[in-house]
Amino acid sequence: MPACLAAIDVGTGSARAGIFDRHGTLLGRAERPIAMNQATAGHYEQDSENIWAAACEAMRAARSLANVAAEDVVGISFDATCSTVFRGRNGEQVGVSLKGEDQVGAAPKGEDQVGAAPKGGDRWDTIVWMDHRALAEADECTATRHRVLDHVGGVMSPEMTTPKLMWVKRHLPAAWARIGQIFDLADFLTHRACGSLARSQCTLTAKWTYLAHEPSGWRPDFFEAVGLGDIFEHGALPERASPVGADLGPLTPQAAEALGLSTSCRVGAGLIDAFAGTLGVIGGLSDLDRHLALVAGTSSCVMAMSAEPRGFAGVWGPYLAVALPALWLSEGGQSATGALLDHLIRWRGGEPDAATHRRIVERVMELRAEHGLDLAGRLHVLPDFHGNRSPLADPHALGVISGLTLDTSFDSLCQLYWRSSVAIALGIRHVLETLNANGYVIDTLHVTGGHTRNPLLMELYADAIGCAVVEPPAGDPTLLGTAMVAAAAAGLHPTLTEACAAMHQPGRQRLPNPAARDRFDRDYRVFLEMHRQRRALDALI
Repeated sequence: MPACLAAIDVGTGSARAGIFDRHGTLLGRAERPIAMNQATAGHYEQDSENIWAAACEAMRAARSLANVAAEDVVGISFDATCSTVFRGRNGEQVGVSLKGEDQVGAAPKGEDQVGAAPKGGDRWDTIVWMDHRALAEADECTATRHRVLDHVGGVMSPEMTTPKLMWVKRHLPAAWARIGQIFDLADFLTHRACGSLARSQCTLTAKWTYLAHEPSGWRPDFFEAVGLGDIFEHGALPERASPVGADLGPLTPQAAEALGLSTSCRVGAGLIDAFAGTLGVIGGLSDLDRHLALVAGTSSCVMAMSAEPRGFAGVWGPYLAVALPALWLSEGGQSATGALLDHLIRWRGGEPDAATHRRIVERVMELRAEHGLDLAGRLHVLPDFHGNRSPLADPHALGVISGLTLDTSFDSLCQLYWRSSVAIALGIRHVLETLNANGYVIDTLHVTGGHTRNPLLMELYADAIGCAVVEPPAGDPTLLGTAMVAAAAAGLHPTLTEACAAMHQPGRQRLPNPAARDRFDRDYRVFLEMHRQRRALDALI
């Protein structure tokens, strides 16, 4: 059989694996859940061994579905959330949990004790990307005004790596003393696959304040300023990052057996999941200034690429060569979108599974058939329930709901779900307008991720934003982007750029409905006014 490629995508709740041919056709796909520990508010942890096991199981299943031999898979790469994995000097797990409950949403017991040993043992060794325990440390980073902040929109987010490392060193000094390796999750997975301690230019540049465009990417004076002068001692970090798609070596015998592949399979330096999704939907296009990738699931990331750097407040970046060689990328986003809709369902006592979302969406469609776009028109939402990542760069921002009544019926939940979906789309419009005010000319939005399964959101991304929306074809664009990286590492295509062009899959375009423009323009004016009023209230307090 012709040579094939393997890709593994680790999201917030599951690991997905896919087998692709050299043209980008998905031959087999499988998914396995991963565990999450939320022992106290704002703390989210995972188990890296559980993640690796789920990834391996998914890959074995995907290869079986694709009906290809292990020897036919010539390259593999990984993408993952920008979660942070802590390991000891001999590679053992080091726990970073202050409490020991083992399920999402467990109630905290007692008070956090600074310096206490991790009460969850060493299982919970991974701080999840969405963890906001390090808000104070992020503020301290911002207060340094160091020039690395010029490439994170001027404000350090608690979702970046540095504040999380500061928190662990400060609150768990015994654990910090044991730590000898620290990885972004995608880099941990490539390490498990081939044994290399190399780190991807994508992960280090986007989350670790590494400046890929400078001869010496690290800024030790910044780490000294925030109390992390010993980061290189504890992190096992390389002097230089590895380009996305660099060949890191073959699978080890142990990894090959676990993944159901062979030791002739080459491992490519991976990337963060949103960056893989960006490659999957716009990596093969030429006029990139007009195109924006929206990678939307639990959270939403908007990704724009350009030939020259375009840096400005409120948007992360610009980052050099974190997706495609020689191109700069700016990243905006919303920290809770799918998670917000799930939260609203839980808030009203429901279970946010696929069936519940489908039932709500169907009822919204029925209500809209009766009331049109004016359904619940006096109900307005600011969706910043987990801070405002972009364009305000305010991790302390709070969500706002205006227009509630005493109605607790299912229809009232559907109305709140509808208006929150409108708010999510308006938040993307806010980011897009900021990008276009700073040199971009974006008029086409390419959507990938879980939101493509929500017809309300897909409609709103066109109508409330007012641009063309491209929905990917059947398959999985994030896995496809990672397969493109694997193709470059294995030499199946000469370069990553050529792999993207050869494997690109065109999508289906949806144009905005002109009749909806006035309604959503009014909503957007209210949206901006609510931001102004929230600032005024915060000033009074």
